[in-house]
Amino acid sequence: MAQPDSPAHVAILPSPGMGHLIPLAELAKRLVHQHNFSITFVIPTDGSPSKAQRSVLGSLPSTVRSVFLPPVNLSDLPEDVKIETTISLTVARSLPSLRDVFRSLADRGNRAVALVVDLFGTDAFDVAREFNVSPYIFFPSTAMALSLFFHLPKLDEMISCEYREMKEPVKIPGCLPIHGGELLDPAQDRKNDAYKWLLYHTKRYRLAEGVMVNSFTDLEKGALQALREVDAGKPAVYPVGPLVNMDCSTGGEGSECLKWLDDQPHGSVLFVSFGSGGTLSLDQITELALGLEMSEQRFLWVARSPNDASRRPFQFPTKRFSGEDQRGRGLVVPSWAPQPQVLSHGSTGGFLTHCGWNSTLESVVSGVPLIVWPLYAEQKMNAWMLTQDIKVALRAKASDNGLIGREEIANVVRGLMEGEEGKRVRNRMKDLKEAAARVLSTEDGSLSELARRWKNQKWN
Repeated sequence: MAQPDSPAHVAILPSPGMGHLIPLAELAKRLVHQHNFSITFVIPTDGSPSKAQRSVLGSLPSTVRSVFLPPVNLSDLPEDVKIETTISLTVARSLPSLRDVFRSLADRGNRAVALVVDLFGTDAFDVAREFNVSPYIFFPSTAMALSLFFHLPKLDEMISCEYREMKEPVKIPGCLPIHGGELLDPAQDRKNDAYKWLLYHTKRYRLAEGVMVNSFTDLEKGALQALREVDAGKPAVYPVGPLVNMDCSTGGEGSECLKWLDDQPHGSVLFVSFGSGGTLSLDQITELALGLEMSEQRFLWVARSPNDASRRPFQFPTKRFSGEDQRGRGLVVPSWAPQPQVLSHGSTGGFLTHCGWNSTLESVVSGVPLIVWPLYAEQKMNAWMLTQDIKVALRAKASDNGLIGREEIANVVRGLMEGEEGKRVRNRMKDLKEAAARVLSTEDGSLSELARRWKNQKWN
């Protein structure tokens, strides 16, 4: 039996994928350090845990333990299965193992007061209810996307065509209307299982006792206000962001980038990175390289191999991108750079990004304005919000062949780094940086409210 002075316990079940685990790890650290909880990560898998997963989990406080569930068999799925289907089935087929974990927790007198799942983990609610554990959702993306999730069942009933075929923009409560083609990827083909899973989960969101969203009021005032409006059956929404890991310890990795930045003028460097999963075609990499060169701006580019590299060997399009000549104005590094440290460095003045929400929040916390280049998932929605609503970003336009050309890239880069429009988005981002700092400096916010609620449940 648990001792009266033992910390309240929370179980966290992340969907597969580092983009889901990282913000949940930050949530766990806050619950431990600020509110004295103990945590168990329960991680569904379809194979061996990755080195990156183990690294993140190994860096957490000692009161956070992790359990990798036995791998599920997904061999019956077709080769072209979408990631949303894979994630949903991985969680659904892991439920028997999740029950075993809850039994183990109960046997040790360490009953969880809450189970926190992320956006595609709602099947785990059924197990939580079996053990009298309160189910919650951690939504790792925007309040805009969360507002769409709550609205999607109604939208699905109202609209018969594909959303991208709608003549009028899609109206999401609390948000600027958006073209249907800009909605998140699984909403682009309503016949695909990925959309069916998306709709299934959104209908189950009302079964949660609360939803945490990785955002804050000054960033998404309209969407958060709409989410808080009284609606029978809708759970309470808690803005707990920005949850980002801005730890400055790199263990020596990435030192070349940081040393190079030390030698550059203040605010002069454009950081170019498409995240851990973002890749471009060889033709698009060529246009990006030539566009950066044409812009005559300093840049630090994290370059990954093209997604069609098998067509022909990958080489940068000019010698200046492979030799010492380029280092005076630009530095190209393969695959990885210490992004939080690069963004917080004084020489960094802009960020060309795929609009992943973790990357976006890191940029907000550092006050770095954006050029948005969305690739997948909900990134087009993020790009729309950042350019049209929050107005902290510029966006390059693709040509008729789908490529963003070198001239367009050069113009947008110059516009951000030295143009009038760049000054406007820079000033707006500076305001958001200050707002984020105020949120991060207080412990009396939505997470504190939720922590008090969970602690009151402990002995009920």
